[in-house]
Amino acid sequence: MTLIKNKDIVLAIEALKKGEPVFIYDADGREEETDIVMVTQFMKPVDIMRLRKDGGGLICSTVTDEIAEKMGLPFMVDVYRGAKAEMPLLEKMIPDHLPYDTKSAFSLTINHLDNYTGITDNDRSMTAAEFGKLVGMIQNGEVPEGKGVDEFTSRFRTPGHLHLLRSAKGLLDNRKGHTELATVLCMMAELSPSATICEMMGDDGRALQRPEAMKYAKDNGFVYLDGIQIIEEWNTWSE
Repeated sequence: MTLIKNKDIVLAIEALKKGEPVFIYDADGREEETDIVMVTQFMKPVDIMRLRKDGGGLICSTVTDEIAEKMGLPFMVDVYRGAKAEMPLLEKMIPDHLPYDTKSAFSLTINHLDNYTGITDNDRSMTAAEFGKLVGMIQNGEVPEGKGVDEFTSRFRTPGHLHLLRSAKGLLDNRKGHTELATVLCMMAELSPSATICEMMGDDGRALQRPEAMKYAKDNGFVYLDGIQIIEEWNTWSE
C-alpha cells in the first residue's frame, strides 16, 4: 500500500473521515450516474435526510464480498434461484441481462432490531451506522472466526428498509460500479469498508446530469470524483 497521490482522492478521504459526503460518477457508457457517498458507520439522521432529499434514489449500504461471506449475506439473485422450485416466476425474473453490468450487487434488505418501522431517518441511520460498525468489527478481527452470522442476525432482521449491496469478489478487478468504487474509497481511508450511497435524481424523470451534479457538489463545497480517478489510485494503493 502506498501514499495517496491524487489530490482529489486525498480531499475525499479527509471529507469521509469527518462524516461528510463525497460524490462519485461511475463512467460514461455505464450507469452514467452520480452517487452521494458517505461512510456507513458515521451515518446520522441528517445524513439520511440529505440522501433522500438531495439524492432521491435508493439508499443502500455496501459491504465487501469477504465480509459478506463471514456474515452469511447472499446475493439476492442467489436467494431467488434457491426459491425458484416453489416460486417458478422468480427464475423468469432474475436479472441476468443487465444493460450496464453482468450481475446485480443487491443482497438482503435489513432493519436494526431496535427500529420501529425502519423507514424514518432515525431508524435508517441507526440501521446503517450499526451495520457499518459491525463490518468494521469483522474487518478488525473483533468478531471471533465463525461468529459473523450470529453477530449479524443478533442485530438485524429482514426484510427491512436499508438495501445492502455486496461488492464483487476482487472488487474493482471484476466490477466497477458505485458499490465497488465507494467501498474501496472507504478502504483507502482506512475506515470500516462500508459506504452508504444514493443516486442523484433529476426533475425530468432521469438521473441528474453530470454537470448539474458537479455544480451541486461545488456549490456546497463537496468533493466530486470520476470513477476512473478511484480506479487508478486503487490500482497503485492496493499493490
